[in-house]
Amino acid sequence: MRMEELDICDEQGNPTGQIITRKEAHERGILHRTAHIWVIQKKGDKIQLLLQKRSIQKESYPGKLDTSAAGHIQAGDEPLPSAIRELYEELGIQAKEEELIFVDRLHMQYEKEFHGKTFRDNEIIFMYVYDKETSLKDIVIQKEELESVEWMDAEYVYNACVNHDPRFCIPEQNIKVFMNYLKKQEMK
Repeated sequence: MRMEELDICDEQGNPTGQIITRKEAHERGILHRTAHIWVIQKKGDKIQLLLQKRSIQKESYPGKLDTSAAGHIQAGDEPLPSAIRELYEELGIQAKEEELIFVDRLHMQYEKEFHGKTFRDNEIIFMYVYDKETSLKDIVIQKEELESVEWMDAEYVYNACVNHDPRFCIPEQNIKVFMNYLKKQEMK
């Protein structure tokens, strides 16, 4: 099986021209890129988020509730096509480029132990929103990546994450950036 290769990137998320394996990136905490996608819907006067429950086999945060879809940007790939690929692979959603809205680019870094091994994450996240109507019955989950999906109220998710609810693994910084995006959209 071929090792997954990632571009090493700078603080702005630009590839440096060097490539590293995913395994080595997480062993050493080398800066790389990921794409995160929030699938949202309006339910009455509330915004709901489609959350995934990560597979218990995941190398980080097994069994935790997380962003709708996310994944590493492969070496040589760009953020938007990677986001489209992740949506399709993890949820079976076939999105077009114009259906994904770029929210922000942010830096996330942490070191934790999972399954008895140290996991070092150091990534530039390219965050997107997908707000096209999506029914749970149309979702086809990637069993290796996630166990299930569910709609949750955005405010509830925000409060759970900032209060460090152990069922969630969404970083506080990420949910704050996302909620700030939603507030800006309400003002338009």
